[in-house]
Amino acid sequence: MKIGFIGLGNMGAPMAANLAAHHDIIGFDTVAQPNGVALAGSAKDAATDADVVVTMLPNGDILRAVASEIHPAMKPDAIHLDCSTVDVDSARAVAAQAEHHNLQAIDAPVSGGIGGAQAGTLTFMAGGPDEAFARIKPLFDIMGQKAVHCGAAGNGQAAKICNNMILGVTMIATCEAFVLADKLGLDRQAMFDVVSTSSGYSWSMNAYCPAPGIGPQSPADNAYQPGFAADLMLKDLRLAQMAAAAADADTPMGQAACDLYAQFVEDEDGAGRDFSAMLPRFEKRGRS
Repeated sequence: MKIGFIGLGNMGAPMAANLAAHHDIIGFDTVAQPNGVALAGSAKDAATDADVVVTMLPNGDILRAVASEIHPAMKPDAIHLDCSTVDVDSARAVAAQAEHHNLQAIDAPVSGGIGGAQAGTLTFMAGGPDEAFARIKPLFDIMGQKAVHCGAAGNGQAAKICNNMILGVTMIATCEAFVLADKLGLDRQAMFDVVSTSSGYSWSMNAYCPAPGIGPQSPADNAYQPGFAADLMLKDLRLAQMAAAAADADTPMGQAACDLYAQFVEDEDGAGRDFSAMLPRFEKRGRS
């Protein structure tokens, strides 16, 4: 299969390298020039004659611009597989544009971070036609460990932002609970042993514990060097609030989490730190 891959940053480069071990890959990025992937001179060149074009881009505006450039160059019935995390409206607009050019489109944002991209263990949340999903399922099997077909165009993005809204809210609650436990004189290990096997169980507590030295290895044990940066959590929470506003959905906890991460990243010291670094933030603060 001939594949164009546009967006060769921290996530895109290892994803493209994994595909290149099995398929004919030509990539393009405006800045990055990673080893192991043949490079085209433009996005349009990377897309020409490709069976599938994968995009991994920073936001919806860039995705729309790239789609406008590549769709006219793609051959009929080719598939545009977008793995970016963008707003639902942009994903659906790009899918409609692809259909106008006799193409198929799948939005398939990922979970698993840079480590998952390198190891080929990402999870994909996909939206788009059944036929297109079936055709590119072998590519998901190379780049990841799981791909869930969530329905029509845009539903992959919808699944991603709903998941990450839950994640942001539960991480904040987990950090708050650890600080409350500290101030009540409850040992952190005892707190973990109770909550991790009780009704307060969550991924934020059990798999990604924000308290150093407690639970499985996590970024908290590495001075909060990012596995998933607070900046990216803020991006996803803002996408969730954009979608909630458009859909007239009441999401007060999601909004509160978004506001807290905005303060943490933009006004405090959260930029470039893991999203679980909310714990030392709360440790420094009192009730007022």
